[in-house]
Amino acid sequence: MSNKSKSPAEPLVIAISSRALFDLDASHKVFEEQGLDAYQDYQIEHEDEPLAQGVAFPLVQKLLKLNDSLSAARVEVILLSRNSADTGLRVFNSIEHYGLNITRAAFCGGASPYRYIAPFSGHLFLSTDGADVRQALELGVAAATIMPSKKPAAARDNLRIAFDGDAVLFSDESEKIFKNSGLEAFTQNEREAANEPLSGGPFKPFLAALQRLQQAFPAGESPIRTCLVTARAAPAHERVVRTLRAWNIRIDESLFLGGLDKGQFLQAFDADIFFDDQQGHCESARNHVATGHVPHGVANSQ
Repeated sequence: MSNKSKSPAEPLVIAISSRALFDLDASHKVFEEQGLDAYQDYQIEHEDEPLAQGVAFPLVQKLLKLNDSLSAARVEVILLSRNSADTGLRVFNSIEHYGLNITRAAFCGGASPYRYIAPFSGHLFLSTDGADVRQALELGVAAATIMPSKKPAAARDNLRIAFDGDAVLFSDESEKIFKNSGLEAFTQNEREAANEPLSGGPFKPFLAALQRLQQAFPAGESPIRTCLVTARAAPAHERVVRTLRAWNIRIDESLFLGGLDKGQFLQAFDADIFFDDQQGHCESARNHVATGHVPHGVANSQ
């Protein structure tokens, strides 16, 4: 029996910067120390040398590999780069070297590429440039700043993605109460509002698109697994459960940690990437898994 997808649907589109996909630290150092002309000369001189893999490379590789099990390409990766097409030739040569099926790109000649995410119908934007990520979030696109991580990629083929809750999957409405009035007021509010679904955060559409991709595989055979990793604990968990139920979105695993450090739990889940709005949580997580900081909500308002 074939496990090919029977119903065509719009693809999951991931937009990624060249510095998130590849290690461009040496090139960037040339730019910072010697200027644009020297950078351009350096890239052209080395354009036949494949770039080393960047932090997000394993994630992109696994996402594209999902297409091998489906009758139609359901995942597309778009390259968005501040390079010019001339200096970006090395990036495309590296894409070809690693056998990545990436054919669409925007080379912006020094300008921010975030404005092309919407025309490409992107569901997620990954970059090392926090300003670009913030601008993408303001456009309503799920976006995260990829942080440096020394965690080696998991050897397994299946894809595991973990999310924080408030200000990532959900709005920051409850987090504001916690920040302004403390844990007791937050807990009381969540208990009283348990039957009122939370508003969606910036990553709700991406999670919904990811679930549609999961459903393209036969029941029980999806190679994608999702996990909610939240500092919430009982009784504040109930509103989260009821919100996801109201959205008709299923999460494979949910961890309600009650303020415990998330890092070791993410390691146990073996996440390929984790998204969180709080810088402190991201600093801890990146020691265990690839991590994307989501500069959104009250935790990032100062």
